[in-house]
Amino acid sequence: MADNIDISRETEREHCDSIRIADDVIKCIAAFAASEIEGVAGMAGNATNDIIARLGGKTLEKGVRVTIDENEVRLMLSINVRYGCSIPEVSRKVQDKVRSTIENMTGFSVSEIDINIAGIENVIG
Repeated sequence: MADNIDISRETEREHCDSIRIADDVIKCIAAFAASEIEGVAGMAGNATNDIIARLGGKTLEKGVRVTIDENEVRLMLSINVRYGCSIPEVSRKVQDKVRSTIENMTGFSVSEIDINIAGIENVIG
C-alpha cells in the first residue's frame, strides 16, 4: 500500500483541514510530465512493472522512485531516450518539467531529480 503524505493548515475556524496525497500520485505526476518532453521514448520500469504492462495493466508510475521528507520531494526517474536526441538536453528538460509540475500541482518543494538513462530507442515514425 502506498504511503500517504499529509498537508495540513490552520483555518479561520480554528481546526485543521488536511489533504492526503499518496506517493503513487506523485509518481504518476512525474511520469506524465516526463512523457511530455520531446525525446523521451518512455519510462523504464522494473521487471514487475514490465510484466504488469505486458498483461495489459497500466503502470503509470513505472520508472519513478519518490522520497518525501516533510514537504520536500526527491525523485529518481528512469527513462528511455529516442535515438539521435541529446541526452543532456532531454534530461534537463525532464528535470525542469517534472519539478515545475509537481511544485504547481502539490505545493511540495522538489529538492532533487536524478535521471537514469535506461536505454535508447529507435522510434520509427
